[in-house]
Amino acid sequence: MKFLPRVLLTILFLSSFSELKAWSFDSEANDSLDLKIGQMLMAGFRGLELNSASQIVRDIKEHHLGGVILFDYDVPAKSPVRNIASKKQLRSLVEFLHKQSRLKLFVAIDQEGGKVRRLKQKFGFKALPSQQRIAEINHKDTTEFYAAQTAVELKDMGINLNFAPVVDLNLNPENPIIGKLGRSYSHNIDTVVFHSRLTLNVFSENGIFGAIKHFPGHGSSQSDSHLGVVDVTKSWQPIELDVFKRLIAQETVDMVMTAHIFNQHLDPDYPATLSKATIQRRLRDELRFSGVVISDDLQMKAISSQYGLQETIRLAILAGVDVLLFANNSIFDPLVVQKAHAIIKKLVETNEVPMTRINESFNRIMRLKTQLK
Repeated sequence: MKFLPRVLLTILFLSSFSELKAWSFDSEANDSLDLKIGQMLMAGFRGLELNSASQIVRDIKEHHLGGVILFDYDVPAKSPVRNIASKKQLRSLVEFLHKQSRLKLFVAIDQEGGKVRRLKQKFGFKALPSQQRIAEINHKDTTEFYAAQTAVELKDMGINLNFAPVVDLNLNPENPIIGKLGRSYSHNIDTVVFHSRLTLNVFSENGIFGAIKHFPGHGSSQSDSHLGVVDVTKSWQPIELDVFKRLIAQETVDMVMTAHIFNQHLDPDYPATLSKATIQRRLRDELRFSGVVISDDLQMKAISSQYGLQETIRLAILAGVDVLLFANNSIFDPLVVQKAHAIIKKLVETNEVPMTRINESFNRIMRLKTQLK
């Protein structure tokens, strides 16, 4: 994120050690394993307001939970009551959450625009067109205007991470989860890169992290990974990787979200989120991405219907995922943070996950968090 020139960022990074109680990002001594594991987890929760007895608060305090995600609608309960009711309520909720955390807390949301936005007009927020509509207008000022509007509203609420923009190419307009919802800017790679770069830069200027999604490309799929396995082996095109390559090369990307898609050409065994060949070999080694990798919701059926919780966590971490997202909005498990934390700790203690992997993820996460104001 380009809040400051690199020299000043280095100074800020070094000075932040004292704020973080002089914890060393490279050492294994000063930071407890419990804390490092907690920073690798993000979870959703229920409630318009919280107190010290709320499970998510206990997760933050007892398990060092690194991030939360907010929703306006509770899917498992089929209820319009989840985390958002009004500006005043949401601001108070997020402020309370920040105060509970020993370290800076990622507070995330999906505010893409169009049909995928949690901050809606009925709650007092401004209208936000879809990415497809913004690209149809295709004007730099328009794209920057809506990106700034989004960033200002998020920052005013205390939200610091937006799971946007969607950088999937619209290769299948009938795609039920991307194309049909207007979530993609375009089928044209230049158009997608242009508007994504503008949006990420405006987010950065306003103190908001963006997370581009869904790596290595969900635009050609014919089904929804919320509902089951999505195989893009026959439809995926290498150009879908080029979007990520170009944005990463421009140093505009803080975070990348993975897709739960299976592509035999990239990995004959595992979907992208659980694939070392896809994340480590392609994203890290080939595309040279050194920032934070976050999974899409690990409770989505594309993953949860095929893998148990322990195997999901083990494979994701070994693949190179830094933050494991449990949105708690496909299914709701109030103890998922506690369970995931215990599983990771056991995997480390039994050497199924090397401590070096935990340290790598923790270091990336903390380097990003030092930029939070």
